Amino acid sequence: MSILTLFVVIPALMLLGLWLAKSLNQVRGVMVAGASCLLALSVWLTIYFVQQRAAGNTDVMLLTYSTPWFKPLNIAYSVGVDGISVVMLLLSSIIVFTGTFASWQLKPLTKEYFLWFTLLSTGVYGFFICTDMFTMFMFYEVALIPMYLLIGVWGSGNKEYAAMKLTLMLMGGSALLIIGILGIYYFSGATTMNVNEIAAMHNIPVETQKVFFPFIFIGFGVLGALFPFHTWSPDGHASAPTAVSMLHAGVLMKLGGYGCFRVAMYLLPDAANELAWIFLILTTISVVYGAFSACVQTDLKYINAYSSVSHCGLVLFALLMMTKTSCTGAILQMLSHGLMTALFFALIGMIYGRTHTRDIRYLDGLMKIMPFLAVGYVVAGLANLGLPGFSGFIAEMTIFVGSFENADSFHRIATIIACTSIVVTAVYILRVVGKILYGEVKNKHYLELTDATWDERVAVICLIACVAGLGLFPLWASNVISDAVGPILANII
Repeated sequence: MSILTLFVVIPALMLLGLWLAKSLNQVRGVMVAGASCLLALSVWLTIYFVQQRAAGNTDVMLLTYSTPWFKPLNIAYSVGVDGISVVMLLLSSIIVFTGTFASWQLKPLTKEYFLWFTLLSTGVYGFFICTDMFTMFMFYEVALIPMYLLIGVWGSGNKEYAAMKLTLMLMGGSALLIIGILGIYYFSGATTMNVNEIAAMHNIPVETQKVFFPFIFIGFGVLGALFPFHTWSPDGHASAPTAVSMLHAGVLMKLGGYGCFRVAMYLLPDAANELAWIFLILTTISVVYGAFSACVQTDLKYINAYSSVSHCGLVLFALLMMTKTSCTGAILQMLSHGLMTALFFALIGMIYGRTHTRDIRYLDGLMKIMPFLAVGYVVAGLANLGLPGFSGFIAEMTIFVGSFENADSFHRIATIIACTSIVVTAVYILRVVGKILYGEVKNKHYLELTDATWDERVAVICLIACVAGLGLFPLWASNVISDAVGPILANII
């Protein structure tokens, strides 16, 4: 049994502990203990992986394990990690840990909330460790289902509509996925659903690949906010409770980019090369459209939600450029954006919890009232617009440099168009920061508000440290990701 199974076992034990908990303190204790164990495990895994690479271990996947699960369809419980999986597991554990503290004061039904929150995180962890397509899909569904209740019960605003819209659109994507997965399995003639083993066979006819590639890419792309299937994202993020927005935008949307690269492009390389231009146009639209849409919003959550559409569009954009540098940048962007957007949503939730509004037209002078939260928001904004020294700069520069490596006019024009999103991002970030943080306090009731509590400070400081740490010391992550991107990309091109 691989140690990776602990990423599923620990959340399962957390679910049991939460079910047995009798008081609010016991619920919080279970969550902190479990989230801390998962964070420690992911940090250990990252260090172990870096050490293995430094020692010359060139195996594509480490800590692999497989056992039959449903033999008639050759479904197995197969796990293993490469550099991409490792950084995604690290990101997930950071968001779960900080999301626990961001939900410290959540009421009512705190126990039930954390039960569903933990189930969602179980699906995320399981998805990133699995190498069997069907098992990946199963954990993918486990990660999606709790969103309906988490938004519908604990959300705000038009939460029932948002929960229903999100669930229906993501289930539609899931329907496309299962068609694509079964198509790959049957037409490859494989006796396994293991992604790496199917990729090594290279025996799926090109015409068949072209049929099933859109099913897989769009199926995962719906979760990755691929235009025009992104419309669930702003409504879902705006209505979700704080920690759910953090986990959803920070991690769950990354399942989309991860699946597009690991399954669609890796297993159907000929179709990826022939059809990439279509999806490249759509992702370019996502990048620019998301940025301009954020400019005209007045709700803080909608601003960050449309910003996420733009930044997640950059992930798919870079993957479709199919250079080693751009694909490395795409995974760095997944890691960077996950941390930045989690920080944003955490701060927005904390501000909303005090002012009871997210409308920037009614927020002003917050720097004088809650300086800790205001400074945190400034840091998140600077990271989001790509200021050097933060993770956003490293990720976006790697993407654009790698994308421009394509010598043809089509790819370079698309890169130039996507680059305009940097300027637009600076516009809406600086506009919001100037509007809500500085100037005179017009609403005198705000003068009675308090700054961040200790639990909120823990979440914010951890996320700021990660955003700055990745920006100042990016080489370890870049090397780990690049080593994993190489074998996948070699199979594609």
